Amino acid sequence: MKTRVITGLVALAVFVPFLILSDTWAFGFAMAICSAISTFEMLRCVKLHKNLAVSVPILFLAATLPMYVYFAGGHLTFLRVAIPCLLLCLLWLLAVAVFASEHISLPELCSAAFLCFYVICAFSSILFLRYYDRLGAYTYLLIFVGAWVTDSSAYFCGVLLGKHKLIPQISPKKTVEGSVGGILICGLSFVLYGVILRHGMHIEMNFNYFLLFVYGVVVSVVSQIGDLAMSAVKRHYQIKDYGRILPGHGGMLDRFDSILAVSTVLFVLNEISSVFVAIS
Repeated sequence: MKTRVITGLVALAVFVPFLILSDTWAFGFAMAICSAISTFEMLRCVKLHKNLAVSVPILFLAATLPMYVYFAGGHLTFLRVAIPCLLLCLLWLLAVAVFASEHISLPELCSAAFLCFYVICAFSSILFLRYYDRLGAYTYLLIFVGAWVTDSSAYFCGVLLGKHKLIPQISPKKTVEGSVGGILICGLSFVLYGVILRHGMHIEMNFNYFLLFVYGVVVSVVSQIGDLAMSAVKRHYQIKDYGRILPGHGGMLDRFDSILAVSTVLFVLNEISSVFVAIS
């Protein structure tokens, strides 16, 4: 427990400056590094990290696509590059399945492509939300607010009130009470975030607090699904953690599992309606 807390504080001390410097290349570079490390951990999980024909193109994509989003300024034209790159990489993997069928199976490649592309696109979504327009500097922070508040509040609500197991076959310690507590507190945290921006920082925006609460609830549910999904992957491949880069926590994916799911959904929600501006 002590190691876990110390690592968490050190990681926070390292990561927060990158959030503060999110309008510089440093944030894009940090997300690209996290994307590459997380993708490598996923490749190692599915036992394909040593297959260079598979790992090299996927890791190259994992490192370069987030940086391209940064240089594209979060403009939707990046999709004209991202989608062809993903399709070409997928085609390459299919070719590997054809010409190296004795060493690697198609189901293995499909699993690797599905899981790795999810990780890469999720990290790219973080950068897109940050740079897509003037509201991005506030919108992207909701990714971390939603994931971290849900994780912390669900844990403490579970410890204090938890009696009924949520999905014990995947995550034995998670409870229904903790999950519900995390959802409600996350919804309220989104409203509080809006209040702080509007009245504390005097940001001139149209805030729909009810919509913010709804988004917080949705984000919390998605955050927990993302966490459980990554736990399900670990159980399927019979590993405890994705890595050992963060003592007491595991790998990069063990810390970003919820964040990846939240960034993906907030990217979609933001294309439907701005997180902050009221729908009229």
